[in-house]
Amino acid sequence: MNTSSTSSSHADLAARLRLAVTRTARRLRQEAGTGLSPSLTAALATVERHGPLTPSELADCERIQRPTATRIAARLKAEGLVARTGDPTDGRVTLLSATPEGLALLRELRTRKNAYLARRLGDLPEEDLAALERAADVLERMLEDGRA
Repeated sequence: MNTSSTSSSHADLAARLRLAVTRTARRLRQEAGTGLSPSLTAALATVERHGPLTPSELADCERIQRPTATRIAARLKAEGLVARTGDPTDGRVTLLSATPEGLALLRELRTRKNAYLARRLGDLPEEDLAALERAADVLERMLEDGRA
């Protein structure tokens, strides 16, 4: 295969993978059935994973503007999903952490998403399951290597 056709086939595969991942993510959000927007859910998960965080750190992690992170944090606080506390070492700094309600919501969302995927996987023949397992391994390696 020449370089031009290789590049074309890589671009075609990239487009198919992007579309499949996008559709999968959309379907999982639908199955989770939360009233939260994807940006609120992502921010809550980031606070859970990396918190406590300042709003600026949340903005950096989510690659959003600081005012957007501040608005998201306010919405999550209003929903009772995050708490704002003062930094014990610097009273000028506000820290965001997930509340027990926020943690419970994330657990429930993950459970629903995993259950949906498990049901769908249960309908597949063994050879498709093996192909998906290999594909998941490859995607994980790509992301770990920073090539994705």
